[in-house]
Amino acid sequence: MDQFNAFIATINGFLWHNYVLFAVLGAGLLFTFWSGFSQYRSLTHGVAVLGGRYKQPDAPGALSHFQALAAALSATVGLGNIGGVAIAIALGGPGAVFWMWVVGFLGMALKMAEVTLAMIYRNTDDPHNPHGGAMWVIKKAAEERGGRIASAGKALGALFCVTVLVFAITGGNMFQAWNAGDISREYFGVPNIATGIILAVVVGMVILGGISRIGKVAGTLVPAMCGLYLLAGIYVLITNASAIPGTFALIFESAFSATEATGAFLGGSMGYAFLWGMKRALFSSEAGLGSAPMAHAAVQTREPEREGIVAGLEPFIDTLVVCTTTALVILVSGAWNRPAETELATPPVFEQIIEQQYQLQAAPLPSSTKLSAGTPIFMVAHGSDSSDTNNNLIQITGTVEELENGSLAAVFEAISSDVQPTLRDGQIWANYVGATLTAKAFDSAEPGLGKWLVTLAVWLFAISTMISWSYYGEQAMVYLFGENSVTPYRVVYCILAVLSCTGFITSTAELGNFSDLGAGMMLVVNIPITLLLGHKAMAAYKRYNQRLSAGEFNQ
Repeated sequence: MDQFNAFIATINGFLWHNYVLFAVLGAGLLFTFWSGFSQYRSLTHGVAVLGGRYKQPDAPGALSHFQALAAALSATVGLGNIGGVAIAIALGGPGAVFWMWVVGFLGMALKMAEVTLAMIYRNTDDPHNPHGGAMWVIKKAAEERGGRIASAGKALGALFCVTVLVFAITGGNMFQAWNAGDISREYFGVPNIATGIILAVVVGMVILGGISRIGKVAGTLVPAMCGLYLLAGIYVLITNASAIPGTFALIFESAFSATEATGAFLGGSMGYAFLWGMKRALFSSEAGLGSAPMAHAAVQTREPEREGIVAGLEPFIDTLVVCTTTALVILVSGAWNRPAETELATPPVFEQIIEQQYQLQAAPLPSSTKLSAGTPIFMVAHGSDSSDTNNNLIQITGTVEELENGSLAAVFEAISSDVQPTLRDGQIWANYVGATLTAKAFDSAEPGLGKWLVTLAVWLFAISTMISWSYYGEQAMVYLFGENSVTPYRVVYCILAVLSCTGFITSTAELGNFSDLGAGMMLVVNIPITLLLGHKAMAAYKRYNQRLSAGEFNQ
């Protein structure tokens, strides 16, 4: 199994290579200029459409524009908005936030283009339950050419559906349930299996009602969960209001220069900040992935371009609003460069295990330490030079362990280094990763706020993500096997949510491997389709704008 996981990881290395990410970024830049900055239309006309001004009750479709956007957002606004942003800042520094904004802005145009294409080519054989997405785009576009190209298009659509199912089952379902179960057990002692059963029942009750019920639930759940999270974030920002101007200055300064190491932050180069900001924005908004068009394709309208304009709001809300809230809370609270939890009077030394492998000796902790057994920790050492951090600092991770006499000791993992590492000092930090760092940032304003808020947010975000990705998987099943395959798929989907919380998954590494494979393949299939047929989306978009400017829709 280890060899198979290594094989999948190797494939993911190609699928998620930086050059692929740059290609997605380039696509966003292309459609931004090609459309004449469609972001403006999304923020003006798109908002008006959400208000119900352009309703078409007799048009094919099952959802209102607001419900379709909410259904798509329920898949994108998730754990990445809490934990992913924290990781981006912890590794890339404050400058990552600026590049997250830039990529989120460009993603609005890319999202508009791919959703417009999905609307143009959607299947409305059943006008009350339409189907759309990259698989229908490539299938129908290839059929227009005929011959072998039609067969190739159908096969490519099937490949896209297989990758959708891989991600829906792993990243969209089991990963969400596992994380909700893990945080509930950690904070409140709730058995993982109980979490899995509750999630399966809740999600099952929603998805059994089809896209109409999903749209209604998402239309209520998404505004509620986003509103709650944003209100808590605003509270933290108000309590740290004096730090806000300096935080923005730091974001812009760090975006174009290296950030020096300070506190728990090891330092970051401009390139590393850009890379992590780009990753966070692309992963969070799913721009270019081809997933959201499946939800938007269920909208009730006769104007394909209109829903494309509405879809442009998705990266704006997900990245420029929700992710930014998380980022600012982490930065103004100082959680990203927090001071050490304790300091050793006599720092341990490194012992060489084999060539270029070193082990830091275990060290007893002072009796005054606030660290407890089982807490992940790290120390900072000088080692090999890194272009990522712009210095030679490396993180030595470990765990606090309780000894037989009841005292505590820091035990560290082995590291690789081209040179003999030496500790920078005797300071030890608690290793807050992802959502835990975000929780600590909220706790800085009100002790306990992070614990309750992040737990609640993880549950709400997990439920919403599982619901939407279940629907995306349904659309793949319909394309591959027809409508009769939907009910068995829903049952299996809910069973897997429970299974992920039974204990057979001890870490999310394997799930992450397969979800990265599914998402990477979706990206590789969808981006070329969007670029090849982009001229149709842009022509339709510009015609719509001409009609809008002429007042045709005001009649």
